[in-house]
Amino acid sequence: MFKTVLMIEKALSDADVELVTTLHGDEQVSFTVLMQPRGKQDELLRALDDVALGHLDKAVHEHDESEETPTVAGESLEHSLRHLQAAGAEATGEVVEHNPLERLREVVEQISADEVLVLTSPHFVEEFFHRDWASQARHKVGVPVLKLFASDS
Repeated sequence: MFKTVLMIEKALSDADVELVTTLHGDEQVSFTVLMQPRGKQDELLRALDDVALGHLDKAVHEHDESEETPTVAGESLEHSLRHLQAAGAEATGEVVEHNPLERLREVVEQISADEVLVLTSPHFVEEFFHRDWASQARHKVGVPVLKLFASDS
């Protein structure tokens, strides 16, 4: 069985589930999902990304939408796990409140992961400066790290 650690920041859509469950063809995959919702510390970066993408209305209302509570994060994680399992994959996970990259390193070691998938929305400012999760994870874990963009649906 192929062991994958999947880092997400929002609930998986049907398109996201199809993408990650079909990457390895017919090979059986086990997912350990780390849900790290984007917090208040990322408001400025998200607003800059929205401006870069031409979504000025989102940038103006970014502060209003950033009130993601642990309950919402937990529900998003549970939703994602159910959808992965419905697609035939084994899936467990946890919400990561602090130090997501350190927790990622620990989980990769604990389960002897074969790979890390980072599924996020585009974050152009972070990516430009190599401060995004995937860029940082490549320096922390000893397995391949693949960055994928989450669907907007």
